[in-house]
Amino acid sequence: MALNGKVAVVTGAASGIGKAMTEVLLQSGAKVALLDVNETAGKSLLEALQKEFGQESTLFLACDIESEEQTKAALQKAVETFGGIDILCNNAGILNENTWEKTVSINLMGSIRGTFLALEHMSKMNGGRGGVIVNTASMAGLGPLPSCPVYTATKHGVVGFTRAMAAASAALGYSVRFNAICPSFVETELFSNILTRLGKFSPLAEATQQMADKMGTLSVSDVAKCLLELLTDETKNGEAFIVSPQYKKYMVFPSLSQDV
Repeated sequence: MALNGKVAVVTGAASGIGKAMTEVLLQSGAKVALLDVNETAGKSLLEALQKEFGQESTLFLACDIESEEQTKAALQKAVETFGGIDILCNNAGILNENTWEKTVSINLMGSIRGTFLALEHMSKMNGGRGGVIVNTASMAGLGPLPSCPVYTATKHGVVGFTRAMAAASAALGYSVRFNAICPSFVETELFSNILTRLGKFSPLAEATQQMADKMGTLSVSDVAKCLLELLTDETKNGEAFIVSPQYKKYMVFPSLSQDV
């Protein structure tokens, strides 16, 4: 997929990885609808982006992805403004083992909700143009992060949902590809405050810090650049793209037996 002229929606777009994804999409010629619950940060970013990329290139929509109504309305506004949706980046996420139900609601349910509502506009079965959905997962979605079991569970769920939706889309003719990006520790607000959000698992804070020190950290632009490969390479569907300071590679999963 060539990105010039395409329409993208990014959730959690006002800061961190979402902001970097928005910038790389705009630099590639796409139009971007920014969705975020932080209205102040979102409007500030919108002003800066419109100065750089033009008034018609981007749109900010205050949206809590835990809300079906708000998410549906935001996607409809993006369609009305830009004429459709070609790309969805389900990026919004939190890490807080104290508020585990909210972590599940945003990280996993928000990605599922965003996907299903976006498919109403994107799927060729519904008259859409097809496209690509990229879900922000984590290396914690491929292996356990002991200090963050709920976060780990949500990201495993995101990876599993992505892979199953990729297969379903191919079988049902949606013409929408699905991929997950799985970064290691990234220099974001989420990472900088991780040790204060471990709840009952705070005794594992030191081990988590040692793991981060050993692995190193990615910049948000490192992650955003990898998004381009998942969007533009038409062969990528159902992939979990692992990104760390040491390497970038695709996860190899065992095949399910046909009689399962």
